[in-house]
Amino acid sequence: MPKMKTKSAAKKRFRVRPGGTVKRGQAFKRHILTKKTTKNKRQLRGATNVHSTNMGHMAQMLPGQGI
Repeated sequence: MPKMKTKSAAKKRFRVRPGGTVKRGQAFKRHILTKKTTKNKRQLRGATNVHSTNMGHMAQMLPGQGI
């Protein structure tokens, strides 16, 4: 059997935490920031977890990561 490959896009965008959760960056913070409120931009700071309903897709994209 050949080795299972990790999706290159997924390994650039996600990190698997020791507890099995997946860390991701916030969307909507890259451009067109002038029309967004300061409160909205402040709440988009930092990273967040991938939702539990999407963990099946994450397990397919990141095989062998213990998800």
